Amino acid sequence: MFFSSNLTTKVAIPKVFTQLTSANNFHSSRLKGKVAIITASTEGIGYAIAKRLGDEGASIVISSRKEENVKQATASLRESGINVEGVVCHVGSADQRKKLFDFAKQKYGGIDILVSNAAVNPAVSPILDTDEKVWDKIFDVNVKCSWLLAKEVYPELIRRGGGNIVFIASIAGYQPMEPLGPYSVSKTALIGLSKAIAKEVVNDNIRVNCVAPGVVDTKFASAITSSDMARDKTLSIVPMNRIGKPSEIAGAVAFLVSEDASYITGETLVVAGGTYAHL
Repeated sequence: MFFSSNLTTKVAIPKVFTQLTSANNFHSSRLKGKVAIITASTEGIGYAIAKRLGDEGASIVISSRKEENVKQATASLRESGINVEGVVCHVGSADQRKKLFDFAKQKYGGIDILVSNAAVNPAVSPILDTDEKVWDKIFDVNVKCSWLLAKEVYPELIRRGGGNIVFIASIAGYQPMEPLGPYSVSKTALIGLSKAIAKEVVNDNIRVNCVAPGVVDTKFASAITSSDMARDKTLSIVPMNRIGKPSEIAGAVAFLVSEDASYITGETLVVAGGTYAHL
């Protein structure tokens, strides 16, 4: 703790941040016996979530649109000692979603946790210049498919006596990012979706929550993180003055699906370095 008015004491701040972000290899038995499905989980935030839940004892089913990516991610997670299987799944395909859930039931006997992480942003433009097809694509994947995944996993969670659903939203759901207007609005809708579902399933021992990451160092955010100008503009609204790590989002998800969060539902946990978040 520092109480001196001497400005040189500020050098302690980066050390604190380092302590908070160095625990990338977290192991516990908090989720032992649980089965978790994570969509879009072969890289970035989804992969980090799969690794963290696996490190905490859950059996994992990862998925992605490309078979080669699924194979590589599955092998990598197994090298870390995680009990994991991978399935090709485009969340926009009803048949592939069914295959994903059926596989998890056949392999592990049921499903306890769904993390809906898949999202798209096929074009960048001012919101009123956005092509209708682009708008439809964004809302189809980011919102409708998240709703469908929750709708389809619901009977399986009932059979298990309860469970957890987590939607991955974005800080853009609170502060629309230019020129990512449609994407931002879809994430605002996702925050609302989690609240609406949470209220309806609360008596089924099912908790539904959201995580809203800030800008995180992933391929999806490379347009921001790879440009000095865009990066500086982004960091200007982040009090911690740095880009987030996928493992930090994964830690938030692990908390929400654990018994440590047993009295939390219908909430959105913002993980954005202190960035202002208010609707």
